[in-house]
Amino acid sequence: MARGGQGLARVAVVVRAGAAPLCWAGVFAAGVGALVPGLTGRRIGVMAGAALFVVAAAVASYARRKRYTGLIRSAVRAGKYDVLQDRAVSVRAWRRGHRWWLLLAFALALVSAFAVPAAGGMLLAGAGTGLRLKAAWLGRRERAGDALLWVRVDWLAANGGRPAGKAVRAYRSTGIAAGDAAPGGARRRTAALV
Repeated sequence: MARGGQGLARVAVVVRAGAAPLCWAGVFAAGVGALVPGLTGRRIGVMAGAALFVVAAAVASYARRKRYTGLIRSAVRAGKYDVLQDRAVSVRAWRRGHRWWLLLAFALALVSAFAVPAAGGMLLAGAGTGLRLKAAWLGRRERAGDALLWVRVDWLAANGGRPAGKAVRAYRSTGIAAGDAAPGGARRRTAALV
């Protein structure tokens, strides 16, 4: 980076990056799993899956919030020479770094259907929903503080893509209009030209 600038990725985008693959893989695995009677039967499998969905969504949504809150409070303003990473680049990097874990989770969800139908898929979908809820929580914090939150790309890589891991020492902040992602990490909607 020029003159000491750092590459920065949006925190909410990184959190949200795993939500869609986990949700879609979970829905597909649960659908396929519901076709298999399994050892426990479909009714018990679906009820167990519903409980696992709720638990996974709650755990993924609330995990490490204290750490996130501390990093948000200590956020410093991004420097003049810092480079803001595009949303698509951040999402692609996270998914590429976790693709084998996502495939393994999907395979395990499919195989588990032979024991407890649909439960593994619903667990995956719950984890994806929890990540989306956490990104929405971050978006509310960004709107309340009128600042977007960013994490250094090198710290993110050192933590295996976790934006609140031990190697992350502080977040950086920019104005609410910076970058190409809205608060919460979703695509920024552009106003239609009249």
